Amino acid sequence: MSYTGILRDIIFPMIYLDNNATTPVDPEVYDAVFSSLRRDIGNPSSSHLPGRRVREVIETCREGVAALIGCRSQELYFTSGGTESNNLAILGCVMPHKKAHIITSAIEHPSVLQVCRHLESLGHEVTYAPVDADGMVRPAELSKAIRKHTLLISVMHSNNETGVLQPVEEIGRIAKEHGILFHVDAAQSIGKMPLPPADGFADMITIVSHKFYGPKGMGALYVRNGTKISPVLYGAGHEKGLRPGTENVACIAGLGKACQIAIRDMKLRVYHTTQLRDALFSELRTALPDIALNGHKTQRLPNTLNIRIPGISSHELLEKLRDRVAASTGSACHAGKQTPSAVLKEMGLSDAEALSSVRLSVGKDNTLEEIKKAAAIISDTVQELRKAASPSAAPDQACALPSQQT
Repeated sequence: MSYTGILRDIIFPMIYLDNNATTPVDPEVYDAVFSSLRRDIGNPSSSHLPGRRVREVIETCREGVAALIGCRSQELYFTSGGTESNNLAILGCVMPHKKAHIITSAIEHPSVLQVCRHLESLGHEVTYAPVDADGMVRPAELSKAIRKHTLLISVMHSNNETGVLQPVEEIGRIAKEHGILFHVDAAQSIGKMPLPPADGFADMITIVSHKFYGPKGMGALYVRNGTKISPVLYGAGHEKGLRPGTENVACIAGLGKACQIAIRDMKLRVYHTTQLRDALFSELRTALPDIALNGHKTQRLPNTLNIRIPGISSHELLEKLRDRVAASTGSACHAGKQTPSAVLKEMGLSDAEALSSVRLSVGKDNTLEEIKKAAAIISDTVQELRKAASPSAAPDQACALPSQQT
């Protein structure tokens, strides 16, 4: 049996359609991680032979990440993941200033939005640019928000809930024209689709390993040479003094291998996931003609499908599916009450529409057979919920599953 087969049949005997939350570790990545654990015993800061050998491993992997995003290896810094990379990018640029203005979008990941709110509490100013009904930032509107003391623009490449792609190249040109730093959270995009070369549109880019079949707890931050950024952690001089702490060598090896595989398989990966995503939507719409797509029809990740299903609660649906199909909802559940997805609300959806929305994200290891089976399971479950619902039941009266997308 293949490694992927073991994952499906033993670790989670279900159809896994939650690849935007995290992806299964690729077998080649698994081997790279455990080979490193066995082989790379030295501390990369040590001058003896084992230390030098580990340092060579790290630098080789850094070159692999650089090759994937189109930058120089010396512009990459390894971190513990997307949250740290986003914090380092934003705080590292802003904190040395007494008062700065930051522009971000209203649909960013919490690891960007919460940092911005923290900076507001310290006296900095933040503008949260709105999105249109397709979930896209309008560069012209963002441009109007620029002030004399605007220091940084931070906009994600693709939204984690809808998969909608943001016009980062155009935003990057605007930022450059005004001498403003531009940070892009590309956590959901890298390894799933090609990106423009890093040095062509951004000053900083967040990279996350576990979103494209690498190990969890591993990430990187691209920082264009010449960008002024300060550390947010303090210690020894690791990662050229920007990110202290002994490097996580085994997971760096895993990230390097994941990047190598992504370069090799990118065309096939994009084609395969696009076909599965579209087949899933087609199958579901045939069985449930009233479902609707959330987000732009074409400008989105090849693997992501966010749909609203009238007449059901997404939390109840996921509770019914939990042992058969893995999926996510952007709505949060606290103390028995559902809170609609802030992303979908920003796009103009009503509470009821947001609370009936589900994210389905396919992966490279899914098959068309699985997609058809998942569509049938989801459709049948929706019909069951609709039949069971009383005419007076409101979609936000029950909360069965505390779920939030990442």
